[in-house]
Amino acid sequence: MTTAALQTVLTVPQRFRGPVGVANGGWIAGTMAEALNGGRSAVEVTLHAPTPLETELRLEHVANTVSLSHGDKLLVEAIPVAEELEGPGFVPFNDAARAEAGFAGLKAHPFAECFACGLREPGDGLRIFPGPVEGSDLVAAGWRVPFTVTGEDGVPASIVGAVLDCITGWAHFGPGESALLGRLAVQIHRPVLPGGRYSVVARPTGRDGRKMFGQSAIYEVDGTLVAAARATWIAPR
Repeated sequence: MTTAALQTVLTVPQRFRGPVGVANGGWIAGTMAEALNGGRSAVEVTLHAPTPLETELRLEHVANTVSLSHGDKLLVEAIPVAEELEGPGFVPFNDAARAEAGFAGLKAHPFAECFACGLREPGDGLRIFPGPVEGSDLVAAGWRVPFTVTGEDGVPASIVGAVLDCITGWAHFGPGESALLGRLAVQIHRPVLPGGRYSVVARPTGRDGRKMFGQSAIYEVDGTLVAAARATWIAPR
């Protein structure tokens, strides 16, 4: 890193793809939140363009903004936001795990290769399969944290971002439906522990034309809020 420009090079490994050929938006959002302030206070990440995989990208930190670019093309921008992100509501782990049976992606999945919600091998992908929670507008999944996503300092913000991302889309999607993440605000309240069990919960919070809005959270088994996010998705024309 050069202190004058505060620039580093970021390369997204093939493993952390969302749609085929591009990075998972939540993984990118978590990475940007970590770069800005460690994700401890809320960070809003705007995805201007798909982020390519296995490509050297420029991560630049200027004042209160972190940006990710490929050559002259701005891909992603992150800024702090002065708010506490709230969760959609706690679902006990066993209920969240039972909801997975209703995951729409098991019938038709638009992004079956996705690191977070795709149908990849256990330990490779996260396999977050949110299904509807009976008697509510929530979707939920149980997450048993694989040791294969653990870094030297525990589970990184990039993984937390990926977990919080796709579930906000599945709060809206039926089988075969899809959209792309446009913006994700992330706040991490406490560490995620390798091997831990967590409830991942989301709810839809509205629509405006092609835009779909949602909020999500990760909860400990006793209902303690671990991390929260709010998302804007953009449906295809």
